Amino acid sequence: MEYLKLSSGGSMPMVGYGTWQALDNVLESSLNEALKCGYRHIDTATAYQNEHVIGKVLNEWITSGKVTRDELFIVTKLPPFKNRPEDLEGCLKKSLEDLQLDYVDMYLVHTPFSVTQGETSAYSDMKIDISTDHLAIWEMMEKQVTCGRAKAIGLSNFNVQQIQRVLDNCKIKPDNLQVENHLYLQQPELVEFCKSNGIVVTAYSCLGAKGGREVMGFSWTKELPEMLENDVVMGIAEKHGKTAAQVLLRFIVQKGIVVIPKSTNPQRLALNIQIFDFKLDEQDMEALIGQDAGEGGRMIRLQFFTGVTDHPEYPFEKSA
Repeated sequence: MEYLKLSSGGSMPMVGYGTWQALDNVLESSLNEALKCGYRHIDTATAYQNEHVIGKVLNEWITSGKVTRDELFIVTKLPPFKNRPEDLEGCLKKSLEDLQLDYVDMYLVHTPFSVTQGETSAYSDMKIDISTDHLAIWEMMEKQVTCGRAKAIGLSNFNVQQIQRVLDNCKIKPDNLQVENHLYLQQPELVEFCKSNGIVVTAYSCLGAKGGREVMGFSWTKELPEMLENDVVMGIAEKHGKTAAQVLLRFIVQKGIVVIPKSTNPQRLALNIQIFDFKLDEQDMEALIGQDAGEGGRMIRLQFFTGVTDHPEYPFEKSA
């Protein structure tokens, strides 16, 4: 495993295990397999509704002595329906209870906008809340560090202007930004902005999330082949004797970005973490950079929250 140094002093494994849309018995089994394969960076969120499953597995591994808490890097996130200063601390305490941990290694603000919960937990039943106060929320995030509930704090799905607002007014800088980043949505300006400000970038949906797109109705606005079936990617994979997924992950990691691929297949789980024994050459990198589709390659626009594009803190281009 390779690591990126955080501004706060910790180190973040460059390959983590993503758990979005992974629930109950399937997650319990696949997380056990991931830990066996060597994953120590686990990414979750309150909104994923799976922290209790992760906590059960982690507790079994820690109490049995198969892993120590110090070897793990656990990330969770403040959900948009708790994205208010008065709700933040209680939400993190509940996450820690479910995760059966005393602290998380990284706590992220999941979205730059807030919503109010409806009668059900469905995203479509949540209403936008325009009273979002980034600075008051960030002040409470900083408190979680000083209280020891979080080793580091960061942001997710924020754009440059929103990050800059936090940077201009913070006592503790964001250590991490988690955003959609992959072959078709490379966001070089955002990545460079983060690097120049000492913020580590984590890429989600780094393999395209085909199944997730079909279930949740995500789509690219440009006509694009599935990433794992992209001719350029498959050609480079054949050249190096690697899988298309390994090439896609290596491409991102080689640019100094953390990846959190998700799989419930034991063989793919093992292969996804084996990306440090080869290097893409300059020609490979140029060919893959050339596949960037800009905003046309964005899959996840968070539009499962009704009316979110009208929120003043909606972070993406509305016309995409």
